[in-house]
Amino acid sequence: MPSANALDLPPLGHLYAPGGRRLYLHHAGTGDPPVVFLPGGGMFGLGYFNVHTRVAQFTTSVVYDRGGTGWSDAVPLPRSAEDVVQELQTLLRAAGLAGPYLLVGHSLGGLYARRFAQLVPTDVAALLLLDPAHEDYSAHEPEIARRAAEEWKSKPMPELGPEQVQSFRPIFEAMYKDWPPEIREPLIERHLDPAQVRAGMLEASNVDRLYEEMRHGGPMPAVPMIVYTAMGIDASQMIFSTEEVVRAQNIAKLATNSAFVESSASAEHRILEDASHAMIHAQRPDAVLQGVRDLLDRMRHGLR
Repeated sequence: MPSANALDLPPLGHLYAPGGRRLYLHHAGTGDPPVVFLPGGGMFGLGYFNVHTRVAQFTTSVVYDRGGTGWSDAVPLPRSAEDVVQELQTLLRAAGLAGPYLLVGHSLGGLYARRFAQLVPTDVAALLLLDPAHEDYSAHEPEIARRAAEEWKSKPMPELGPEQVQSFRPIFEAMYKDWPPEIREPLIERHLDPAQVRAGMLEASNVDRLYEEMRHGGPMPAVPMIVYTAMGIDASQMIFSTEEVVRAQNIAKLATNSAFVESSASAEHRILEDASHAMIHAQRPDAVLQGVRDLLDRMRHGLR
C-alpha cells in the first residue's frame, strides 16, 4: 500500500513521525482529559469529525489514523493489539497530548481501547465503546451467524476491483453527508482507494488472535465505562451478508455486551435501536456526545 502523500492530506491535521513512520493526527479544543477516537476497522479518524468538533467545544478532542490506514504510512498488516497501543502511545506523546485519556473506541477500535486499558491502565480515565468487538462474541452467536462466520473465514480474502470499490460510494456519501465538503470529499476518495479497502480487511483478518490477546491480557482498570450497542442494519452490512444473518449478529452482540457490562461495576449499557454498526456515530452523534459528557461528569464527581 502506498504511503500517505502530504499533497492529498485534508486541510487540517498533521503527519507526525515518531520512530520514523508518519502517522496522521488532528486535535482541537483544550482541556483534560483528552478524548481520543479509535476508529473501527476500515474507518479513518476524520470519519468521526462530526462528533469530534462538538467534543472540542468543551475539552481536547483527538482523531487519528492507525498505521497502514487513512493518511498514515503503511505498516505490515495484520498486527497485534499491543503494537497498535504502543503506536498510539508514541503518537500522542509526539503530538504533546498527555494522559490520562477518555478513549472512544468503535468496533475494532473498541477492542484496541480495552487493550490500551489493560496495558497502560494509568493512562486511561474512562472508556466509551461503540458497538465494540469482544472476545466472547462467538459464545453468544446463533447458529446461522456462526455458520456464516465460519464460511467467511474459509474463503480467501476477496479481491475487489475499482468498479466494485466504487459501488461503495453511496454508503460513504450517506455516512458523511453532513461533513463539510473540504473534509467529506477527500475522506470519501480515500475510502474508495482499493489499497485502503484491502488494508481495512487485512487489519481485521487476525481477529481471533486479537481475541486471544485480550483473553490473556490481564485485568481492566475500574474506570467509568459506557458501552453502546447498535441494533439497526445499514447497507454496508448487506454487502457480504444477508439480513437474517445480520439480525442474528445483532442478537449476539447484544448478549455479549450485556454480559460484559454486567461483569463490571463501573460499566453502563445503552442500546440504540435506530443506529447501525458502521453508522452509529453518523446516525446518533447526539448519543455519542452524551456518552462523552456523562463520562466526564462521572470522572469529575469521582464516580465509577
